Amino acid sequence: MDHSGMGHSDMDMGDSMGDMDMGMDNSSTPILSPDGVDFSNSTQAADFLEQLLNDDDLKVIGNDYAKKFWYGVVTIIALATLLNFLRWLTLQSRLRQAARRRQEPARPRSVFSRWFATLIATAREVAYLQFTPTGRFLWFRVPPLGTILLLLSYGAFVLALEFVDNNTPGARHWQALGVRAGWLAVAQMPLLVLLINKNNVIGMLTGASYERLNVLHRWSSRIMLLMAILHFGYQSYGWQKFGLTQLEWTTDDCPTTGIAAFAILLWMNLSTLAPVRYWSYEFFVVQHVLSFFGFVIAVVFHLPSTAYGSRIYIFIPIGIYVLDRAFRSLQYIWTNARASRATIVQMTGGVTKIRLSNKAIKNWRAGSHVLISLPKFGMMQSHPATMLSTPRSHNGDLVFILKSHKGFTRRIMLGANISETALLPHSKEESTSGQNAQVVETHLALLDGPYGGSQSDFAAFDSVCLLAGSTGVTFTLSLLNDLADRVARTDKRLPVRRVHFVWCVKDSSWATWISDEISAAYEKLHAAGIEVEISVHVTCAEQFTEAGNDPKECGCACDKSQGPCCCVLIADEDEDVDAIRPVDDGVGTSEKKSAITAEKAIQSSSSSSSSNSYARLRTSPRPTGRRMPVLTCATFYSGRPDIRDIITDVLDGAEGESGLAVCGPVGLSKEVRNTVVGLSDERAVHKGGRRADGSAAQGCYLHVESFS
Repeated sequence: MDHSGMGHSDMDMGDSMGDMDMGMDNSSTPILSPDGVDFSNSTQAADFLEQLLNDDDLKVIGNDYAKKFWYGVVTIIALATLLNFLRWLTLQSRLRQAARRRQEPARPRSVFSRWFATLIATAREVAYLQFTPTGRFLWFRVPPLGTILLLLSYGAFVLALEFVDNNTPGARHWQALGVRAGWLAVAQMPLLVLLINKNNVIGMLTGASYERLNVLHRWSSRIMLLMAILHFGYQSYGWQKFGLTQLEWTTDDCPTTGIAAFAILLWMNLSTLAPVRYWSYEFFVVQHVLSFFGFVIAVVFHLPSTAYGSRIYIFIPIGIYVLDRAFRSLQYIWTNARASRATIVQMTGGVTKIRLSNKAIKNWRAGSHVLISLPKFGMMQSHPATMLSTPRSHNGDLVFILKSHKGFTRRIMLGANISETALLPHSKEESTSGQNAQVVETHLALLDGPYGGSQSDFAAFDSVCLLAGSTGVTFTLSLLNDLADRVARTDKRLPVRRVHFVWCVKDSSWATWISDEISAAYEKLHAAGIEVEISVHVTCAEQFTEAGNDPKECGCACDKSQGPCCCVLIADEDEDVDAIRPVDDGVGTSEKKSAITAEKAIQSSSSSSSSNSYARLRTSPRPTGRRMPVLTCATFYSGRPDIRDIITDVLDGAEGESGLAVCGPVGLSKEVRNTVVGLSDERAVHKGGRRADGSAAQGCYLHVESFS
């Protein structure tokens, strides 16, 4: 990145701005020609280089195109904000109609609402589609098609600003290309910082949380790197063409500062690649912040004093970053002014369940997460954790489930209480009655947040399907708890009629993690007249089995010679699948743990709720499932779920728009995305398509939460 692309003149920027029109044409400046110049003469070569680098006009034009870049960015943000606002109005309208006892409140009725639903459905079919590499390229995460199209549009827009009307004749042709590329590179710095802040202005306007904007942050940085390459490359070629490279490097310090800035920018982009981030995320964060400050310093030294207008694109991101950090620091101090003590319990499956009370965090959206730090297990380390609890559940406490991997999370698991009956009161009465008088170890917990929770209000949909894999259930369970709390605390009717909760686990014993929470939510929803189905699919493998495998196959490594597989109980082919055996609902915690591996289970082919509409609309027989004492309101199935059948059931029974949420491994998220796209396209949702019963096909909203 060479400074001469940003300006090389003794003129004051204010004077030049007053004397030149912002949209001036390149032809207003005399054409610089090398004819008659003796480049072996150092004086003539220096004079020619000075004229070549004199960009009194080019810096003004470059500044103009930098502003046009921001006009485009602001326009896109404004459109996204408008769509987000219209979507919010639609959901609020449904809630009001349901409260007034209107029939089918989630179905669009007015001309505008039908037009808007058609527009949204068409956009979703494009945006949701996702491709995922396989084999050795599995680490490379391909964003959904909607994100790819947005990034391609962004790149095309920046390149158009670089090359449109930028054909300066004469010796300054390459200089003009380099100048504009430099301006477009530095103009993107405020956007980079805006996209990464946790208290995100763009996110608040558009309805996207900061972690969803992170992919835009990374790719806009790569576009910035491309502009830096063009900036340096074009100018270097322009010098080399006339044999002036050595003269420029020996008489000007801006090439060296430009190389320094470029090297740091290149490293920052390389270090954001998935292998580096996954190798050590803590190292990545620390070096990335330090690299950012180094990059800013290098750019400040690189920019010449004559191009003062370019410095605004450095001062603004510095100010944004400082304000965000200051706000987060104040929020952090306020949140942790009164220390939280966390109770940590080691659960089966290599996870820990954490429960704590924080006086400052009393309200949060379902699906929100915090960065939790436990100094005893890592002084400078924190981990993102989704709160499976809601402000009205668990006596207002925050409850998390963390999967143990290595380092910080593993140390937490090793230091946790090993008893699953550790003191985790669910009410003030329990905590004071002495019935759980066991003394357990607690740990200091520091919290940063809450953040996230950017999904639409699932109470505003007619039918809801929540799918999760492993510890991704913390996100979907928070949505389920939110729905249950809302129907339990108010007499107002909500649009939601049906809820299907799907959880994929490796071992059926994992149901003990959240059996109490699921049971409580089920009872509340069922009491409110909402059809509820709880399905637990036991895969018995670290990853989902390949599509097409026999769903009866467990895939586990249990020694069958020692007796039946303890991972999951599969109904025998010859057994009467309609038989239902009684279950003692009063099974205690210790009895549950022994029961989950026992052969005694409840065999049932029916739903875990009275979802008669599901059975009527089902075109293929439901796989045989079992009820188990560990979670009596759920039906346990062997093998991976049939995502297409599950989503088809939801859409076929919907009397309005359906809402789907998924949180789990990449394979699960990708399959859900592509299934929703396929079913929406087959049914021509909101485009005249009809369901099997002749009614109009309704839309389907999908929220995919990142999983770690």
